[in-house]
Amino acid sequence: MADHAAMNADAVGRAVARMAREIVERAGRDARDLAVVGIRRGGVHLAERLRGEIARATGVRPPLGTLDIALYRDDLAERGRAPVLGPTDIPFPVQGRTIVLVDDVLYTGRTVRAALDELVDFGRPRRVW
Repeated sequence: MADHAAMNADAVGRAVARMAREIVERAGRDARDLAVVGIRRGGVHLAERLRGEIARATGVRPPLGTLDIALYRDDLAERGRAPVLGPTDIPFPVQGRTIVLVDDVLYTGRTVRAALDELVDFGRPRRVW
């Protein structure tokens, strides 16, 4: 069985900084076209931290958006109750950008699929990481 120990604050900070450096390195000269989108709830705070680290690495603060995927879930009918909705806010053009999609937990991939479905309603990104 895998070890599911939580990371302490220092370990999370180091991991976020490392992810930001790798994103900027991978983006190369296209780093100015990055945008960060956090999935509500836990992904928003992590996206804000990642955005700050990307800004430190590049000197450019990428735009930040949020997605609430509640209405895009494939298990909506199975849940039995009306979803609690939060705001979705994408205050920048998605078209042609590299979108860094952020969530705090990755398990089955269903959340990521729902987020991709919602994201393309705002335009067609060049790529999503």
